[in-house]
Amino acid sequence: MEMKPLFLITNDDGYQSAGLHHLVRVAEELGDVVVMAPDRNASGLSSSITTGRPLRVRAVGGDGQQLFACDGTPADCVKMGLEHFCPRRPDLVLSGINYGSNASINVIYSGTIGAVLEACLDGFASIGFSVLSHSAETDFEACEPTIRHILRQVLSRPLPAGAGLNVNIPRLPAGEIKGIKVCRQAKASWVDSLERRTDPLGRPYWWMTGKFVCDDPREDTDEYALRQGYASVVPIRPDFTDLSALETMQYLEL
Repeated sequence: MEMKPLFLITNDDGYQSAGLHHLVRVAEELGDVVVMAPDRNASGLSSSITTGRPLRVRAVGGDGQQLFACDGTPADCVKMGLEHFCPRRPDLVLSGINYGSNASINVIYSGTIGAVLEACLDGFASIGFSVLSHSAETDFEACEPTIRHILRQVLSRPLPAGAGLNVNIPRLPAGEIKGIKVCRQAKASWVDSLERRTDPLGRPYWWMTGKFVCDDPREDTDEYALRQGYASVVPIRPDFTDLSALETMQYLEL
């Protein structure tokens, strides 16, 4: 009897997130699932790990679901799931479905993508899924056909070990998503500001605010594809080498 594919699934919005459970539902159509997700919202933690205290895990699934909540970061969840809770080597590590875009520069800050990169570092193929909506009323069902297609394709033509995909899906009804484009990451930035405020006791505090700025005119980027109504797929790896600078920086050598 042929063994079903095994998916390890996590996210950064916490184990109760609707997006996570929609991703689990699609994955369960195609194989077996183990979920190891943060026990609370862990957005914006990138690839951070926990080193100064012990990690704790509790079972939170029902009806035989392998669903666990960990009090660590998304990267911790990947480490924990791979080492202690997966019955065998997963075929894919999945992260999401995240509330909000992880396209362009957002990939740097994202806990969703931090989990993807952690899996890549450990030699696993991994995919992060995000939808361009922060609303509690987000229609995650509209994302499911895109996710289902990508998972089926990757299972039939596996990614190289250690390769990752950053998938972003526009906030559109399923019938209005035009398709899927494989893209490069757009050049963009957040213009951040720490806004000074005062609490009811007159004490100052600061609140992070910011504005997303993308002036990248290229038509082969994730931001362009998303604006045109396509889901974007950006291949990613945890390698920060600036390949274009390797030859020009030779003057630093001794």
